[in-house]
Amino acid sequence: MSKATYPLKLPNSIKAAAARLAKEDGVSLNQWIAAAVAQKVGVVETAAEFFKRRAEGHAPGGLGQILDKVPNHSPEPGDELPEAWSLDRLK
Repeated sequence: MSKATYPLKLPNSIKAAAARLAKEDGVSLNQWIAAAVAQKVGVVETAAEFFKRRAEGHAPGGLGQILDKVPNHSPEPGDELPEAWSLDRLK
């Protein structure tokens, strides 16, 4: 396995927490960060693949057809759209 060096700048609080967790796991900080990055990459790639499979055979316009069936009620307090929002932003 080839390796690359990447200078990583972390906020002190995150570095301290990562160092503590690495020590608890009995691994170096470098190993712990590499494993954390690998885990995140796996999660993101898995999620992207999941949503890609879910979207297969569906057209983007289908969402509008579903939303057209929703009753026209006023939103609950706090669920209103921002004042600057408009339908033009969707086009």
